[in-house]
Amino acid sequence: MQREPATRWSRLRKQWGERLDPTEQSAVMSWAAFTATFGGLRLLTHWIRGGHGPKGGGISFGGRHFHHYNIGIATLSAIGAVGLRGTERHRRHPATALAYGSANALVVDELALLLDLKDVYWASDGRKSVDVITVIAVIAGTFFAGLPFWPEARRALRSGR
Repeated sequence: MQREPATRWSRLRKQWGERLDPTEQSAVMSWAAFTATFGGLRLLTHWIRGGHGPKGGGISFGGRHFHHYNIGIATLSAIGAVGLRGTERHRRHPATALAYGSANALVVDELALLLDLKDVYWASDGRKSVDVITVIAVIAGTFFAGLPFWPEARRALRSGR
C-alpha cells in the first residue's frame, strides 16, 4: 500500500526544519539553485548550438553578443547589497539563497571565457575540463551542504514518522 504524497512531504518538511538551521537551509537551497540553473544552462546552450532558438546563437545588443555571466555578475552585486544593507529577514529569505546559487551558475557556466578573456565557450579543450570540474563541484557541494539533512530525510520518507 502506497502512502499519500502529502504525508511524505509533511514528514520531509518537518525533518528539514528540525535537522537544518536557517544557515544550512540557505546553503542547501543555494547549491540546489546552482545545480538546477547550471544544468538548465547546459541544456539551453546545447539546444541553441543545435540551431534552435534565437538566430545568432543567443542574446545580442547592437550586434554584440551578450553573455549570461553579465546577468550573474549583476545578480551577485544585488545579493551583495542585500547582504550589506538588507535586514536579517531579507538576508535569510529563500529567494536570496536561490538567487545567489543561480547567479553563481550563470558566471561559472562561462568560466572558460572569463579565464581566457576570449570567446572559447565551445572550444573542446577548455569546455571538457570546466564541465567535469563544475559537475563534481555541484554534486559534492549539494551533498555536503545538506549533510545533516539527507540521512534523516531518507528515514522520514521511508518510515511513518
